[in-house]
Amino acid sequence: MMTNRIGLIVPASNTAAEVQFQRYVPAGVGVHTTRLRMTGQWSRPLSELAPDITRAAEALSDTNPDVIVFHCTANSMAEGQAGEARILDLIEKASGCRALTTGLAVKEALAQLRLKKLVLVSPYVKSTNEHEIQFLGEAGYDVIHDLGLGLTGGGDEYLRITPHEWTNLTVENRRADADGYFLSCTATSMIDAIDDIERALDKPVVNSNQAVLWAAVRRLDMTGPVAGPGRLFASGR
Repeated sequence: MMTNRIGLIVPASNTAAEVQFQRYVPAGVGVHTTRLRMTGQWSRPLSELAPDITRAAEALSDTNPDVIVFHCTANSMAEGQAGEARILDLIEKASGCRALTTGLAVKEALAQLRLKKLVLVSPYVKSTNEHEIQFLGEAGYDVIHDLGLGLTGGGDEYLRITPHEWTNLTVENRRADADGYFLSCTATSMIDAIDDIERALDKPVVNSNQAVLWAAVRRLDMTGPVAGPGRLFASGR
């Protein structure tokens, strides 16, 4: 019997996050998902997306989760810290559960690892990277260099980039004055590149799926260490 449960609200086209969560989640933790059309042609401002977030959180609350995550990096960061606060409020009021966003999880992970100067790597177009740089800047983090691949096809196109390719791209964009590297996006294979990048660069790496899994587990009634990719999980909870 699953005694702890994580609820995920993911973009409808995302086929990576659930698979990766099921692979890395600690024993005894259930992961339950609902999907929203919120990326690509379905991309909308928060004012239009809010009713769908509310309905998704209401539906997930029927699984009695310990935490519900709005799990989309770009959408959780798109309207800054105020937008993130609005998403958290929507979920908590609709579900009665603790809420988390990808953006909040990333901030908690960066704080845990004491990272301030970052290199951002993503599959996104330039404007999406810029929104994320602004969001992180508002929170006190300095993106000193970024790479966006400019991909527009969503989940399947993102997943064509292999972990080995993400490793090479990140190493090619290394900066000596960076404290660490942020690999942004929930719909990629980036999580499987974390350990190789950390070995190559000897710097911590934070990825969207890794950060959310770590931050969600922190909110569960669990004791003892939890295994997972990268220095983030090794740092404890």
